[in-house]
Amino acid sequence: MRIGIVVDSACDLPSDYITSHHIEILPITVKIGDAVLADHRNEEATLEFLHSHIAERGAEAETMPFTVEQIRDVFLKKLVIDYDHVFCMTVTRNRSPIYDNATQASFVILNEYRPMRQAAGHTSPFALRVMDTQSLFAGQGVTAVEAVRMVQAGEGVAKIRARLENIAINTHAYMVPRDLMYLRSRTRAKGDKSVSLLSATLGSALDIKPILYCNRGETGPVAKIRGWEPAARQLFQFAVDRVRAGLMTKTMCLSFGGELDEMRLLPGYNSLRDVCNEYGVEVFESVMSLTGMVNVGKGSLVIGFASEPHTFTTS
Repeated sequence: MRIGIVVDSACDLPSDYITSHHIEILPITVKIGDAVLADHRNEEATLEFLHSHIAERGAEAETMPFTVEQIRDVFLKKLVIDYDHVFCMTVTRNRSPIYDNATQASFVILNEYRPMRQAAGHTSPFALRVMDTQSLFAGQGVTAVEAVRMVQAGEGVAKIRARLENIAINTHAYMVPRDLMYLRSRTRAKGDKSVSLLSATLGSALDIKPILYCNRGETGPVAKIRGWEPAARQLFQFAVDRVRAGLMTKTMCLSFGGELDEMRLLPGYNSLRDVCNEYGVEVFESVMSLTGMVNVGKGSLVIGFASEPHTFTTS
């Protein structure tokens, strides 16, 4: 059986990994004034857009995920022919309508795919599973990597589905935003009042960086650290501790809202790379998606992995 994997462009994985494993992207388009770019996970284009538009006017941006009709067209023109079963994994539905759009599109796709497959010489049925990863950014990458591994191992659809659903509820994504005032502007623009003016102003004045956490679609702060580099170091050290405690998959995903060389200079980064190498955990580093940078700001750091439930602690 030919099994395909689809993610939206908020899923943070290296572009060469996405290409080499034939992962299909449902792009999210970003519009800032007259500047428009559909995010196809091109890191060079993302960084160029970051420097020329997001850094100055990102708080004004609009993000536009694929519509029901656009998702339908992608499947009917290509995917129902190339594959027999597709897993479509989206950013948490609590932060984007793309899961609901893909779910609505799936009903149409499954009603209309037969003529396309028959014309291509395929007589077997086509199946599609839309999954909410219940995570975002680097967290989404964890589920996608596990899907790739299982497909390559020749696992069956039922086993893959059960495994991915279990990984999704046990995926943990942690983020340190660089600019609290920017983050507040973006959350307010989307109707989210979780970051108050007072906390953003005080946090900026005192250089307090929150560590934000996403699991099972819910997000919120788990720590506050004074200073950007100390916050990054704490997050890397916590990831080191989780690797030593044991992960559910041999995957650690990192994404950064800027040049990766800047992330690699942060304190604690080398320690995480070393312990992942020691424990046989594969590290995936990527420039944060255009959508991610627009919503959380330039220079934000995200780490994603799958593990048993735990409590964030600082050292």
